[in-house]
Amino acid sequence: MIIDLEKNCEAFLAYLELEKKTSQNTLTAYRHDLQEFRNFCDELEIKAISSVTIKVIKRYVGHMNGRDLDKSSIARKMTTLRMFFDFLLDRELIDYNFVKDIKNPKFRRKLPEIISEKEFEKAASVSQSLEQNQFKILLHEAILELLYGCSLRVSEVCSVKTGDIDFLKGSIRVLGKGSKVRIVPVGRVSLDCLKKYYDIRIGISVSPYFLINHLGNNINVKYVYRLVNRYLSVVTEIEKKSPHVLRHSSATHMLDNGADLLAIKEILGHENLSTTQIYTHVSIERLRSIYKKAHPKS
Repeated sequence: MIIDLEKNCEAFLAYLELEKKTSQNTLTAYRHDLQEFRNFCDELEIKAISSVTIKVIKRYVGHMNGRDLDKSSIARKMTTLRMFFDFLLDRELIDYNFVKDIKNPKFRRKLPEIISEKEFEKAASVSQSLEQNQFKILLHEAILELLYGCSLRVSEVCSVKTGDIDFLKGSIRVLGKGSKVRIVPVGRVSLDCLKKYYDIRIGISVSPYFLINHLGNNINVKYVYRLVNRYLSVVTEIEKKSPHVLRHSSATHMLDNGADLLAIKEILGHENLSTTQIYTHVSIERLRSIYKKAHPKS
């Protein structure tokens, strides 16, 4: 029996979406990775899974290197293939996942860019000078507090519903990656900011979503990206000025101020502790930078 490569790629993606509840952004990345692999196989006139051998995979790695892809990108695409072949193995369509025998290229993980606590305070006050409308000022401050004060992803910020915020207990219910729900504590300053926005927003729309514009429409991801880029451009010279910078900064500042790494992991909604540990490296690099600038013996 010929086991079709294309059909099983689609079956794998359906499995991730329906059974594993993988987020749409992650699914899009997996689909793109698998499509590139299938395009490579098409060039070799490979249609059946049985024709994909370890030599083919090694040639594919060489093909990606020849395109001068970043080592981190190659590693991610190989991770996608390992997951796909694990899927085939679980369904007894193959006898062994030989993709696991091929090591990822070694690379040094790039540390995320962050802003300082003072720079965030400046960014949070930018709306007072850039915006004329009081509703827009409070909306923008609420967005920044959800990104930094609550350490949320941009997609999570846009999906927050009014009923998710418990103003009495100081917490927020967050629907994260893979439809996993977590409860995130909200500090007093952030809570005050969200409450001021809520008090003015409640008379505008009955939309279940917390963040809306003056017309009552939900705030989308593109809006948040434009907002953050505009405000960060005023206060910092870092290259990347995206909403994720605020999440990275929040996690780093929590660690700098003595927060437990496991607690940070839960707040961020990371599945693995290794993902959270990147912030320990960021903090060490910050200490080195401070030492070099300030210590007389540096």
